[in-house]
Amino acid sequence: MENSVTLIGNLVDDPELRFTPSGVAMAKIRMAVNRRWRGQDGEWQENTSFFGGTVWREQAEQVAESLQKGMRIIVSGRLEQRSWETEQGDKRSIVEIQIDEVGPSLRWATATVNRTQRSDDWGNKNKSGGGGDKTPAPAARDEYGPDEAPF
Repeated sequence: MENSVTLIGNLVDDPELRFTPSGVAMAKIRMAVNRRWRGQDGEWQENTSFFGGTVWREQAEQVAESLQKGMRIIVSGRLEQRSWETEQGDKRSIVEIQIDEVGPSLRWATATVNRTQRSDDWGNKNKSGGGGDKTPAPAARDEYGPDEAPF
């Protein structure tokens, strides 16, 4: 069974960009997902759930540069539960999204897409856009083959 989730909601904070000690970029986001329905009495009911997630590497930098508080976004990824114990000995846990894809929702907005240069497995910029010896290994390109681009 595959663990995957797609959420649509609004950013409640600007993405928080950080770097690991080894220099890998990561961005944390928090989003509100609203559910609205009519109750048996005909009145509108609403429920809001809040979710946090993490996006890594180049995509993290692009998220921090492109998205801001209040924007409606679409997030796709997988759920992971993290547990810890507080200094007082209380056990805590949280479910977070390890984000694979994120972007703006175009239901009530427009966006301009600017394609970025991609890096291969060794951090070298891939200027060829496909083919040749600078093409990233398929593992680094996810589902795209060596001569395919995501658009």
